Amino acid sequence: MWDIFQKTLPFFALIGLGYWAARVKFFSEEATAYLTRFVFYFALSAMLFRFSANLSLGEFLNRDFMLAYLFAGLSVYLLATAVALWRRRGMAEAAVEAQCAVIGNVGFLGIPMLVLLLGENVIGPLMVVLAIDLIVFSSLIVILITIAREGRLRLGVLKSIVTGLFANPMIVSISLGFVWSALHLPIPGPVDEFLGLLGSAATPCALFAIGASLAPKSAERVSVAIWLSFCKLVLHPAAVVVFAVIIFKVDTFPAAVMIATASLPVAGNVYMLAQHYNVAPQRVSASILISTALSVLTVSLVVAWVSSGLNL
Repeated sequence: MWDIFQKTLPFFALIGLGYWAARVKFFSEEATAYLTRFVFYFALSAMLFRFSANLSLGEFLNRDFMLAYLFAGLSVYLLATAVALWRRRGMAEAAVEAQCAVIGNVGFLGIPMLVLLLGENVIGPLMVVLAIDLIVFSSLIVILITIAREGRLRLGVLKSIVTGLFANPMIVSISLGFVWSALHLPIPGPVDEFLGLLGSAATPCALFAIGASLAPKSAERVSVAIWLSFCKLVLHPAAVVVFAVIIFKVDTFPAAVMIATASLPVAGNVYMLAQHYNVAPQRVSASILISTALSVLTVSLVVAWVSSGLNL
């Protein structure tokens, strides 16, 4: 545990540095927004393309893996939704809370950290998890909020969902990488070095951007935020253990990656959706802040546990 904590601590120290820089106004909100865009559209995309271009789709595209992660996420999603409805919140708010309960910071935190801690073989399973989060759950929240507000689902909404998926640089870079891999094309030396250099900026910049983006957030509605953080940091990985290890009996390494990924704190893009639809943004803000702070310990515990099973 102590060895893993020492390895994860620099990641969270970078998040803390970004938080401090933004809190003392050394790094403005505008600067944070531009840094986030750089990571999202350039550095992280280069990293994902380079990884996926060197993978075979068949190496990790496993039905049991996908079903285990999907059902685990849906079980926690339904629980968080039920609790929100029991508290007499509307369906729109319930959808946002459920999103907090299952969507972790895979892109900016999970990929760089887990690649370092568990090795580059994690990238295949991580991409499957990322695809399910982006395609299934990010679509689901839009559908539920639209139905809650309008009582029906317009064709235009479905079109905007599909358009948004194809415009997402993470999906585009992964897809292009797999096309490149399927064509068995080598990456030319200078291009590979360029992608490696650009992709190496993803980790420090992404972690700094996470911290800076947390600075303006407040911890209002703390009791609800603690509940949602508990769902994300504890219940979600526990559900993955049940579905991946006990029910679907997924192989040890991909199951370990899935469990570690499920233990990540609430993703920042949930706040962007909540703010866009003006549905409980303060609640989401608090959930991101609290879950990220607590994950310094919880993620280390989970990664240490799965690593012990892998003899790392």
